[in-house]
Amino acid sequence: MIPLVGFPELVEHYAPHFARVFSPEALVQFKRYLSGLLVSENKTVDGINRLFVHESRNQSSLNRLLTESPFRVSELNLARLELLDILPGTRMKPQGVLSVDDTLLAHYGRHFEQIAKLWDPVQDCFVWAHDLVTLHYSDDDTDYPVLFQLWKPVELDKLEQGLLAARVKLRASKQALKTEAPEKWRNYLMGVWRRHSKEPAVAALYDSKLRIAEQLLQQWAENHPDLRAHVPVTFDNWFTQPGFCHYIGNTLGLAYVGTLAPSNLVALQTGTERLDTFAARLKTEHLQAVRDGHAPVFKRVTIGYKGERESYYCYCMTHRIHNFGKLRLVINHRQADLADDPTFYIANRLKWQAAGITRIRRHRWPVEVYHEEGKDEGLDQYQLRDFEAIGRHVALVAVAYSLLRAAQHDHGLRDRLQGELELKLEGSAGSWRRATQAQCLWSLALFNSTGLNQGQPLQQLMAPLLRAVCRA
Repeated sequence: MIPLVGFPELVEHYAPHFARVFSPEALVQFKRYLSGLLVSENKTVDGINRLFVHESRNQSSLNRLLTESPFRVSELNLARLELLDILPGTRMKPQGVLSVDDTLLAHYGRHFEQIAKLWDPVQDCFVWAHDLVTLHYSDDDTDYPVLFQLWKPVELDKLEQGLLAARVKLRASKQALKTEAPEKWRNYLMGVWRRHSKEPAVAALYDSKLRIAEQLLQQWAENHPDLRAHVPVTFDNWFTQPGFCHYIGNTLGLAYVGTLAPSNLVALQTGTERLDTFAARLKTEHLQAVRDGHAPVFKRVTIGYKGERESYYCYCMTHRIHNFGKLRLVINHRQADLADDPTFYIANRLKWQAAGITRIRRHRWPVEVYHEEGKDEGLDQYQLRDFEAIGRHVALVAVAYSLLRAAQHDHGLRDRLQGELELKLEGSAGSWRRATQAQCLWSLALFNSTGLNQGQPLQQLMAPLLRAVCRA
């Protein structure tokens, strides 16, 4: 840990943009919390509170920022986005892309509000976790979370009563499952809810991850009427479901690029066929055409992504996809001999070409990076039990990440820090986090140097620092 003798320059520089969100006292706690998220390896309230060696406060005052302070997460998020909009490098642009994704915030134990046992595909097992749904923005210059919401597990009693109130018939033979097989009862109720979720009264009974994503996109579209015709949405296979795609394209009028599984079906003149079978047949035709000197089935395209050039071998045609309708289908390989596994994308703009669709889908990756780097900033390192407080913690992590992104394009701040540290500052959010830690270390050295020049004994200067390190 690096004991703090003052707020990092990054925090002091941007804190005035958030002054309207907090009371004067809460603004100080806001700065303390951000400093800890940026500098400390221990992102808990206790770990952050221990960093400040010359401004010792009770941990409860920092805890109240999350549990009792009257600030609203929506106002904090608005202030964050307004700050990013000030800088040309982080401003949303017509060439940008929105992506939807979720991530598990895993914790040991079940004593957190709204925590659930969820399947973790990385660990290949069920874990206790909260699930965070994120709407993320990306272009070639920057990326950051736009909107986000924590998912809540369904309340079965409320769902049952709501279905009955909406005059949805429940089978009497299933009632025994409530006590005999609770998981089967849950699955039955959720199946009934899904079948009737097109009815507004039924849809309102439970916010699934798909419904949360729809709400986030609707909010973004309402707040950005000038961009909604230009900025597309992209998402992975889990979110590429017919109802979700129809809502984005038909209800919101947004362009999208989704991801299909090999098992999805495409309608051909010869009948319906699995995508992996269709792709294998196209590959055979392509390799034969190349050998015969004819036009290839998969054409090489090059896209720009984050300042780099990437090549793909693409098949792109309009097809009817089972349950989705008539869409643009892209099948991509990275290798010229098509030896790698294909990927399958769909787009609801039938005039789009393979390069444009592939570029849009490529911009889904930054949300994965945010979820990983955000965890480095403390996204899943909370010990709070209260669900609203956890939501505030997540929002503050988004602020910390966004400040690191803003700093990359803030020439005044960058020049000031480069002059102070005599380092060239550039790169990822992670590198700017390390630069912030370096600046705090430099401030600590200056503090000790000043004290020594004023005649203070070294032991006296170091005593509070050593106590802070030992307590950590």
